[in-house]
Amino acid sequence: MFDHDQLTLSQQVSAARRLRSEKTQGADEILGLDMSQPRRPTHGGVVVLIPRGEVIRNFVYSGTLDEVAKHERLLLFSINTGSAVDDDLRRMFGKVYPLEEYKERWPVRIQREILDVAHNRWLWSRAARERSRLRDAEAKTFASWSKRVAKKFVSYPFANRIGLRFLERAERLSSRLLSTTTNYEQQFKVLQPSLVFNGSHIHSRNAIQAVQAAQWLGIPTATFIFSWDNLTSQGRIMLPYDYFLVWNESLKRQLLEMYGWIKPEKVFVTGTPQFDHHFQPKFYLDRETYCGQIGADPDRPIVLYTTGMANHMPGEPEIVEGIADILAEYPKEVRSQLLVRIYAKDLTGRFNELRSRRQDILFTDPLWEPKWLTPKYEDSYALVNALRHCSVGINVASTVSLELCMFDKPAINVGYNPPSVSPEQFSYADYYEFDHYKPLIQSGAVRVAGSVNEMRSVIKRSLKHPGAGRDKRKALVDQMFGGSLDGASGLRVAEVLVNISRNKTKI
Repeated sequence: MFDHDQLTLSQQVSAARRLRSEKTQGADEILGLDMSQPRRPTHGGVVVLIPRGEVIRNFVYSGTLDEVAKHERLLLFSINTGSAVDDDLRRMFGKVYPLEEYKERWPVRIQREILDVAHNRWLWSRAARERSRLRDAEAKTFASWSKRVAKKFVSYPFANRIGLRFLERAERLSSRLLSTTTNYEQQFKVLQPSLVFNGSHIHSRNAIQAVQAAQWLGIPTATFIFSWDNLTSQGRIMLPYDYFLVWNESLKRQLLEMYGWIKPEKVFVTGTPQFDHHFQPKFYLDRETYCGQIGADPDRPIVLYTTGMANHMPGEPEIVEGIADILAEYPKEVRSQLLVRIYAKDLTGRFNELRSRRQDILFTDPLWEPKWLTPKYEDSYALVNALRHCSVGINVASTVSLELCMFDKPAINVGYNPPSVSPEQFSYADYYEFDHYKPLIQSGAVRVAGSVNEMRSVIKRSLKHPGAGRDKRKALVDQMFGGSLDGASGLRVAEVLVNISRNKTKI
């Protein structure tokens, strides 16, 4: 779709670094690193673990690892994506060690599951309740239901700070005594890294053995809190990392409140490289070019709808078609175009029938490699230009609402069920009570439409008065991100990793 997809990843990242906006120029001053004298020792250095495809988006495409490699020896342990990305990683960083998951013994697995359930019950946020509901729904057989009930029965007495700390220590002891591999310990003894960094603290079982091997050897470890909802919705942090990197001050406060053993000076607010491309203007496509690529009319407004997970948003194709029907009520000459960006992790094909039947709806497929759900480099361009060129954005409680506010675009959230889903089964409105998301609604920067008629009204107002709510959108973004939305979060992450590696931050 994009011209740059003919370049190798290494060429794309090099181009990205050359095209940084003026705000990211002078990285020496921004980071406090002596960039004029790169240090690349033959021992020590930073081990970076890539346990899932999205870590590549965050830390490779942003140039973060490229920056670290200029100053420290970089040792990459990565999943195999089964794509050209693997060859590009080797071209960029040399040898790439395989990051493999070794099956744990059953007592360790059970202990982790009990700890996770106990943590979820102790937390019992709205997101934690929804997570519990989904786990209950997944237990469809009598055997799986019985196991689920047993885990909850055993876990609940430990659903308090003292109980959780006891379970943590028991799990760590079992993990060491019942370890199923010494592979990472042997490799780290040879490589002698000064830091092991896990690029994602969640969805990374394949990184557990590597991280704990480093901890057993006394090597400092760090991780990145992957998203703004993770602490209240994604379970317990199992491994006692020495350092944490987070999006914003709010996440730092949550982390410190939730885990009493973490010290404030070990948590670094860096912003997230996920949004770096949003603020590098030379990556932007002009409207004519972008509309030509997606088959849109550049003279008509675009309403962007971004979908969610099938199990989280049942019946969502009905919602999308309803919005298309609302837009079809306008005269053809002024009618907005509905552009639907399918959530990359939704592999159900549930929008296929609507796509074939409604030619008036524009669909864009995610530019991700299917294995390990790895975003392609060009997908960042696809998203940022969809955000830039849309007039209004609609979704169900998505991070995209934040991104729309970053671009000063009206953001509308769906707060009503599709016709096929009864409130007794599920309620879309519940998402707006989640701990991480509720502040967006309370800020007034994001509107929730509680019915089809309200959606009709909010879309009309948003298209007619796009500047309405601008002050609230700006206030929300400033409050959440401060000055970190400058295209340089990847550089700040690099600064932290290099400084820890050089022992500038003591454990």
